[in-house]
Amino acid sequence: MALMPVDKALSLVLDGVEPLPPELIAVATAHGRVLAADIAARRTQPPSDMSAMDGYAVRAADVAQAPARLRLVGESAAGRVLETPVGPGEAARILTGGVMPPGADTVVIQENARRDGDFVVIEQGERPGRHIRRAGLDFAEGDVRLACGHRLTVRDMALAAAMNHAVLPVYRRPRVAILSTGDELVLPGAAPGPGQIVSSNGAALAAMARAEGAQALDLGIVPDRLDETVAAIRRAREWGADLLVTTGGASVGDYDLVQDALAAEGMALSFWKVALRPGKPLMHGRLGAMRVLGLPGNPVSSYVCGLLFMTPLLRALGGREPAIETESAVLGRDLPANDERQDYMRSQLHWRPDGAWVATPFDVQDSSMMSALAASDCLVVREPHAPAIKAGHPCTIIRLPL
Repeated sequence: MALMPVDKALSLVLDGVEPLPPELIAVATAHGRVLAADIAARRTQPPSDMSAMDGYAVRAADVAQAPARLRLVGESAAGRVLETPVGPGEAARILTGGVMPPGADTVVIQENARRDGDFVVIEQGERPGRHIRRAGLDFAEGDVRLACGHRLTVRDMALAAAMNHAVLPVYRRPRVAILSTGDELVLPGAAPGPGQIVSSNGAALAAMARAEGAQALDLGIVPDRLDETVAAIRRAREWGADLLVTTGGASVGDYDLVQDALAAEGMALSFWKVALRPGKPLMHGRLGAMRVLGLPGNPVSSYVCGLLFMTPLLRALGGREPAIETESAVLGRDLPANDERQDYMRSQLHWRPDGAWVATPFDVQDSSMMSALAASDCLVVREPHAPAIKAGHPCTIIRLPL
């Protein structure tokens, strides 16, 4: 099978993907969830004209000439509305958040007034409307302030609550099962035997999935045995996984059994070789309702392929725009001509005094080097067959998430 271009592979991964069914959840638990409908205000905020300061509600015409001595008719405070109108020559004590009494059209702050028994002396006048928060200043009933497909921040939750929503419709979180394969792998904290390495892919991919709002189930490590691999795949299906992500074992070596195990379960294979570096042995298919991504075993390849393919798929399942954002930068060092694979080079960023971001790829781009990946800020993207390029030329980057 020929190497598939990255763009075509991604289009196949996203083909036919629909957001998962919506559910209602309490607004207090909605952080990071994705709205499944537009959210309109159920009330007007503020519901009436209110004072923005502590002071006195007056008629601007009465304080056009200061000082002015006005008779007090009552007090308006937050939650305590004064129904008595303010007429000519009158004022009302008002506190921040208090509803403007009928007849008053401005607020004089208390620093510019002096109390005198049942009267107040206004020592500095104000123009009409001063220090008043008008009804609907924030939002009016029926205003759509949060759109379908938006991922909710803490600030959005506060806004939704202020708009009087106790529950919100959100898309169900994708369920991702993650399976690491290989006799050579041991869990972090274990003592590796001869020829063994510590597995990092499961933890990294689970964290990446959770950062996109998914539920992640780490199925652990299975050895290179067909029966155990099949059993792990069945555990993913029994859990109700929307996506199974495997790492390692998707190539064609004697001990690469993931494809065989998935085929035995009835997977329809879409592709398994992609023209990218790192990550050529990338597999995609469907096993009933469950989508499958088979990522390379090399940890850097696994991470990069997870970012490029798993992340957009999870976003689409979760009702969001799937695209991975790219930016422009300038290259920090010379690069040779590229071959037929699209390259994603681990790179560091720094800010140049003229305002440009400079991306400098590491000299060694081996797909097993986690230290370089951890020290990277971005990936420099190079198209297949890109010519040699000098430092200072424009380049395209993908920032790595925190």
